[in-house]
Amino acid sequence: MTVERIYVFKRFERFWHWSQASLIIFMLITGFEVHGSYSLFGFAKAVSLHTIAAWTLIGLWVFAIFWHFTTGEWKQYIPTLDKVVAMVKFYSVGIFVHAPHPFKATQLKKHNPLQRLAYLGVLLFIGPLLWFSGWFYLFFGEWNAWGVDQYLSLEWVAFFHTAGAFMMLLFLIAHVYLTTAGHTPTAHIRAMITGWEEVE
Repeated sequence: MTVERIYVFKRFERFWHWSQASLIIFMLITGFEVHGSYSLFGFAKAVSLHTIAAWTLIGLWVFAIFWHFTTGEWKQYIPTLDKVVAMVKFYSVGIFVHAPHPFKATQLKKHNPLQRLAYLGVLLFIGPLLWFSGWFYLFFGEWNAWGVDQYLSLEWVAFFHTAGAFMMLLFLIAHVYLTTAGHTPTAHIRAMITGWEEVE
């Protein structure tokens, strides 16, 4: 088996990835405390930390969107159905029987078709669900002034925000698990640290 090294993830992408991951994990920890699942920081401190992390993540996302559009890297996320079935077969059966990976990463195509669809789902569904419900949650005291208090209920906003948090948690678990699907269990993690992907 020959392994080729290609430089796939630029320095900003790696910074963005690990910063975003850290903030999301921290927001899950503080968010579930706010939800009443356990006590770690105390309710008031957890709310404050959660809010600071949320605004920081929004700032990071705004800058990341700017970076992606100015560098052309946004093209990496255009969905395709080409090889989706092959990817599903690989992840559901192939990795357990040591089948060859049906997708080869390149600088122009960093993400396989299933990753592109998953990231699109996060960007178009989970992210907006969390941001809008979180926004309404944060500014609950302003609902009357905005004239939305008769249309929204805090219980439903909390429900949707918590549902979004569980979706993000499931995405995170699947993402971490699938990082072990490289030619070695740590190959994809190393690539996101060094920028160099090892491709068979």
